[in-house]
Amino acid sequence: MSIDALRARYDAAGQGHLFTFWPQLSETERATLAAQLEAIDIERVNRIYTKAVSAEQILATAEEAIEPLPQGASDKVTPQSVREAEWRATGLGAIARGEVGVLLMAGGQGTRLGSSAPKGCYDIGLPSHKSLFQYQAERIARLQQVAQEEMGKPAGSVIVPWYIMTSGPTRRETEDYFKTNAYFGLRPENVIFFEQGTLPCLTMDGKILLETKSRVAVAPDGNGGLYAALRTPLSPTDKTRTVLSDLESRRVLYVHAYCVDNCLVRVADPVFVGYGISKQADCAAKVVPKAHSTEAVGVVALRDAKFSVVEYSEISAAQGEARDATTGELLFRAGNIANHFYTTAFLRGVAAFEDDLAFHIARKKIPHASLPDGAPVKPTKPNGMKLEMFVFDVFPYTTGFAVLEVARTDEFSPLKNAPGTGADDPETSRRDLLAQHRRFLEAAGATVQEGVEIELSPLVTYAGEGLASVKGKTYTRSGVISALEELDVLAA
Repeated sequence: MSIDALRARYDAAGQGHLFTFWPQLSETERATLAAQLEAIDIERVNRIYTKAVSAEQILATAEEAIEPLPQGASDKVTPQSVREAEWRATGLGAIARGEVGVLLMAGGQGTRLGSSAPKGCYDIGLPSHKSLFQYQAERIARLQQVAQEEMGKPAGSVIVPWYIMTSGPTRRETEDYFKTNAYFGLRPENVIFFEQGTLPCLTMDGKILLETKSRVAVAPDGNGGLYAALRTPLSPTDKTRTVLSDLESRRVLYVHAYCVDNCLVRVADPVFVGYGISKQADCAAKVVPKAHSTEAVGVVALRDAKFSVVEYSEISAAQGEARDATTGELLFRAGNIANHFYTTAFLRGVAAFEDDLAFHIARKKIPHASLPDGAPVKPTKPNGMKLEMFVFDVFPYTTGFAVLEVARTDEFSPLKNAPGTGADDPETSRRDLLAQHRRFLEAAGATVQEGVEIELSPLVTYAGEGLASVKGKTYTRSGVISALEELDVLAA
């Protein structure tokens, strides 16, 4: 597109101020700015802004009916139950047939943890010093082996492709980390990196901000940007290959999606996958019970009779305290943990209703180049907005939605806060993972003495299976176990 045509397009959209410094720019700077402006769908940005502002105003005045999940809308995992065994068998069968893929949302940096590296690279202080990425990769490797053995498949034939969504700042470092570590034993062709989208940062009245005289200020479009990113070409040289097309070429029918910061996540969990398949769901959410009525966590509930995630602040004190007359459990208890099952058919269909989704407005302090002199400004109070979509915004558009409640101690320990915070920090992640490994051994019939810490590699056990040989043994020494036979060294 010629620069005159580009300028005319932005003038027509009311964003012509982005050319304010054009006469002052070098040829290189002009090329950079022009390329960025050409890549932005400016008409879409304006539509998103208008809809987001309108939706926020409506939400502020509307009296939406917020109700707990109805009877029969959710199920619980009960260990060693017939139903769980059936779900697991269904899920393992789908995995063994190559019908299951994994989407990892891993665009964040470990800024709050004191690290500029991608959060998945973080070492939570385990004896093995394995990162979150390594743990998740090894869980996939173990799960492939379990499905192969239990379903009678040839060695090396079971593949669970792993699609890792990065962000602009983390893309290169994430890919380099995997290359340096030989993809943690997975085949490189089955680990596919793609990038979360961005949107321009806006003033409060919808004008795009310049970060510098020659660069537009942008921000990630939220974890709900996952859906559009699935349709974005994986390579600038091949516009035809996307995550969706890759899923289709591999004949993947079901997808597990999760966030990188949960050290207990069961990647491609066969129980959850089998549950989604058995319920004939096009989308399902894994949840944990709220720890208490005032825990500040969003819950899966009904908003105007449609499945949604309702934020803690939207639930009245009376609703938050309400309990089921029969079970005594909180009615609004289904804590959202961003852990989802989809059919690939549903993921393909999101494009049809995506324009109906309203982005959420986050008012932030956004550094920018001032107009008209271009001087850098570092605001001390919110001066603009970032527009985000959340991954759960699609829930109301599902035709078959299901909710599976799991035990928090088994499946959810998020890493959100700096070391020493005392909650959702590296120390609690380490504690919860090692406590789970102790439970695996004890459930298999072993005794682990007080104070002994045994870390079990995911390559040894995915969810406590394969440990029959420890029955009757007592473990008196701490250690890191990379192979089952190594446990004998730690026994009395």
